Amino acid sequence: MIFTTKSQNLISLQNILTTAKILPQFCFTAEQWKNESNDVLNSFFTLYKWSDKKLIVRSSAVCEDSAFQSYAGYYDSILNVEGVKKLESAIESVYQSFENYTPNDEIFIQPMLENVDISGVAFTKDPSNNTPYYVLNYSLSSSTDAITAGTSNENVSYISKQFDGLDKESWQFKLCSLCKELEKIYGLDALDIEFAVDKNKHLYLFQVRPLIIKSLDNFCDQEHFKILKTLEATISRFIKPHPYLNGERSVLGIMPDWNPAEIIGVRPRPLALSLYKELITDSTWAYQRNNYGYKQLRSFPLLLSLAGLPYIDVRVSFNSFIPKDTPDRLAEKLVNYYINELKNAPEKHDKVEFDIIFSCFTLDLNERLKRLSEAGFSESELITFTESLKKLTNNIIKNDGLWKKDIEKINTLPNRRIKILSSDLSKVEKIHWLLEDCKRYGTLPFAGLARAGFIAVQFLRSMVAKNIITEQDYNKFLSSIATVSSTLKQDFINLPLSSFLQQYGHLRPGTYDILSPRYDKAPERYFNQSDKNVKEQTFDNFTLSLEQLSALKELLEKSGIEHDVISLFSFIKGAIEGREYAKFIFTHSLSDALELITELGLEHQLNTDDMSYVDISSILKTYSSSDDLLNIIKSSIDTGKKNHLKAQQITLPPLISSPSDAYFFNMPEGEPNYITLGKITAETTMNPAAYEELAGKIVFIPSADPGFDWLFSHPIAGLITKYGGCNSHMAIRAGELNIPSVIGAGEILYAKWLKAEKLELDANNKKVIIIR
Repeated sequence: MIFTTKSQNLISLQNILTTAKILPQFCFTAEQWKNESNDVLNSFFTLYKWSDKKLIVRSSAVCEDSAFQSYAGYYDSILNVEGVKKLESAIESVYQSFENYTPNDEIFIQPMLENVDISGVAFTKDPSNNTPYYVLNYSLSSSTDAITAGTSNENVSYISKQFDGLDKESWQFKLCSLCKELEKIYGLDALDIEFAVDKNKHLYLFQVRPLIIKSLDNFCDQEHFKILKTLEATISRFIKPHPYLNGERSVLGIMPDWNPAEIIGVRPRPLALSLYKELITDSTWAYQRNNYGYKQLRSFPLLLSLAGLPYIDVRVSFNSFIPKDTPDRLAEKLVNYYINELKNAPEKHDKVEFDIIFSCFTLDLNERLKRLSEAGFSESELITFTESLKKLTNNIIKNDGLWKKDIEKINTLPNRRIKILSSDLSKVEKIHWLLEDCKRYGTLPFAGLARAGFIAVQFLRSMVAKNIITEQDYNKFLSSIATVSSTLKQDFINLPLSSFLQQYGHLRPGTYDILSPRYDKAPERYFNQSDKNVKEQTFDNFTLSLEQLSALKELLEKSGIEHDVISLFSFIKGAIEGREYAKFIFTHSLSDALELITELGLEHQLNTDDMSYVDISSILKTYSSSDDLLNIIKSSIDTGKKNHLKAQQITLPPLISSPSDAYFFNMPEGEPNYITLGKITAETTMNPAAYEELAGKIVFIPSADPGFDWLFSHPIAGLITKYGGCNSHMAIRAGELNIPSVIGAGEILYAKWLKAEKLELDANNKKVIIIR
């Protein structure tokens, strides 16, 4: 069967479709409406018994739903129409939306479906990467157009097309059966299907059209399923019980602990992934956490690679936050509690240390521990745990604590870096020692200072919780701290560009990404000289009243914290500044190593893109062997490209709790939808009405409403919406035109990105970086 118009497609399917119902319709041409509107209305009310019900008036233009362009949402559809006058007005609105209509353009009327339970859109290929998933974007509401109108963030399910484990009574199984039937009827495996399920569990088809996916590889279904079967086995292996870990099972996540999704993205190139593992997540993280008083996990890698997608082993992470003197029985109970809490609230996967686990003592700990009491922990267990957390925290925050030694250690790294770079070592040798020093004198103390910095912030937050300081006081204190971020802006205003770049030029937005240019390699990409005219930002001074000082002094003494007020704030300030400073320092060594890796590639006619596929272990291996460097690098690149291609084909949930998640999962509510696999860097605009400012910009709009379709008549670089699903009209149009977009970013991310003047939108890596 071939596609014709929206109306005729439904008519053709009416008597042959077995897996879903189709509502009756009355269809007429735009030409008939123009010349015979009264006859059209009379015929409708005479011939159809359902003409007195609520109606929907829909467009069915010849150019809609073609194999080349969908025009999704381009023409009007009017819902919930009642009465002759309102029907006449609705038809006229649809007719007028055709503008220059053709004689064969159609309008059709259907009864509104009552008692809707679920409605949405199904894709029979993932529109972002053309992979063989059924992608179901649906709303659990009575509104039949909440998804296509892009007015809310709703639910998204991913189901492998080869997966046969769905409950046969579920609406997902029925919908997948409809997808399979339509694929067979049309001989096409990429379809866009609008559907609804009523309260009687009947499935209805509203629309089917070709899914237009441009400039993407077509992945083999069987090869894709093989990857998923391997992933299923790998997940099973990692989440089962382990003799040296507390916790009956594990979950895997992209954001807990060292949050790889934020740092390297969900589909990093092999070089970025291997560098992150080498410098931090293989052993450095655990070594330093143990130094700071937590359980010893040095033999456990924190980050796992699932077909090239980085995931944190959450059980390993949760074990590493248990004080080392905690009795094993209590540790087991705590880890099981933490994991169950995360499974029950997966939306907290990016804030586990704030909302789920207890990793340090705070002034409001007794109040927060009530959650454990409600979960069945005994009073004696809570006392034991409190004392362990207090002992650990006091050891970390004391004036001569390890965090002070870590600042001393990080201060030795710049001279060591300069000594390596100025030596006559080969490039491979320099890369080896830059990274080795980066681990010992960079990421190791940084990991410690990051822990101290977290504890510092937790102490501040607990002061707010205990009503000692206000939220305004909290913000004043943080703004008074001289971090690299605050001094960078001031130095850009005050220093000549050459001097500024000499100090900050090693920084790059993608810290581990060789494809992300350093500031000093592309200053025009990051800095606008006119910004130097902007006045420096000023902040109110942070002070405490006598009452606040007295209350805090009393609480510290009562809590057993071995600090007075002044020394505690000195620790908080020093730890937060030290964390930012340590990152600034260690990234210089990493950035220089990336530059040397670029040069090493060019010496062998390999460009930067080629070198982004190298596993760093292959380069480091040649340092201590006589193996042929070029052969090893080329072999690593070939392997890296194949593995990265696998990563391009896989979509997994941000939190994996079952082996079956490899095949079928629901995306947590609020997870943004990234459209296309494109990557662009552009300035932003939040005023789409100013059309002269749209060219080459990333445009922000509140919803994925088809009313914004006019944006695509301008050469915009990208699109970010606060609300909307991956199957909304704007998502469809962005996918067709190959415009990198984030549809349904949610309120928090939308507000954060909206403040930026320039963004890097990496849809493939599901990552947005603030450039400035």
